[in-house]
Amino acid sequence: MWLSVVAVCFLAVLGDTRNVLHFAPLSHDMVNYINKINTTWTAGHNFYNVDMSYVKKLCGTFLRGPKLPERDHFAENMKLPDSFDAREQWPKCPTIREIRDQGSCGSCWAFGAVEAISDRVCIHSDGKINVEVSAEDLLSCCGLQCGMGCNGGYPSGAWHFWMKKGLVSGGLYDSHVGCRPYSIPPCEHHVNGSRPSCTGEEGNTPKCVKDCEDGYTPSYKQDKHYGSSSYSVPSMEQEIMAEIYKNGPVEGAFAVYEDFLMYKSGVYRHVTGDEVGGHAIRVLGWGVEGDTKYWLIANSWNTDWGDNGYFKIVRGEDHCGIESGIVAGVPKTEVY
Repeated sequence: MWLSVVAVCFLAVLGDTRNVLHFAPLSHDMVNYINKINTTWTAGHNFYNVDMSYVKKLCGTFLRGPKLPERDHFAENMKLPDSFDAREQWPKCPTIREIRDQGSCGSCWAFGAVEAISDRVCIHSDGKINVEVSAEDLLSCCGLQCGMGCNGGYPSGAWHFWMKKGLVSGGLYDSHVGCRPYSIPPCEHHVNGSRPSCTGEEGNTPKCVKDCEDGYTPSYKQDKHYGSSSYSVPSMEQEIMAEIYKNGPVEGAFAVYEDFLMYKSGVYRHVTGDEVGGHAIRVLGWGVEGDTKYWLIANSWNTDWGDNGYFKIVRGEDHCGIESGIVAGVPKTEVY
């Protein structure tokens, strides 16, 4: 089943935008329009001196791909709070507060997975195991069951691979943390800073190397972390909330439109612009801002993007498909 589904399937998910005004992508006109119409969020410039083809590559998730088995419903038996933030609920788990940078690679499908997996390993070990699970290992070794590496992939394939083959540790670029740290360098697509400018050429899929970097112990095989299960979460608001509340952050995917690229604060709701592609992220909580319910989400475009790397999106409407592609899993706990 997994190997048979490798086609690119960036598809529009929701909404009739025929009457929406359109502006040049990443333009001042788009920012000004969004901020004048008194919507639920504020726009600003996140990307500087980059071509839209580069930005589109960052949206590397194939929507409506293969599905994992759906887990049983259990939200009806839980009393859920009006707001929830995994960072506050599990303070002994530092990865929940981490914002990673996928660099010039369409690896969001891998980052959303390893970020949530890292959180869950800590949560389900009651804080005894703090590990940054390697995006490099997943990106380079999963193969066709996950898609096309830096050219896009499937979140469901990522969680299935973790359960079947396991993933080693590995931190950020040049961190020398863990067995296989990320090898694709961050670049300056947001501000004029110290990082090199993004050219789009940095993001070739790394080779699958089944060895840890020099000086790291234990061995690659011994460093593997496995899932005991992987599954789709029912695409219902209460079920997604219950999953996060019980087991920790999840991976989600949604359709990105041009206006999302300009997000700075507030609760995102699509108002203008064409679809850019599919994007995977980590959902770590929920709440209400004003009268608008939202999901709290960590992106993987560094802390320079959006609200220090985070954003909020409308909750309970499957806005941009955000509730249709939630995937998760439970770590093997016997090793902890």
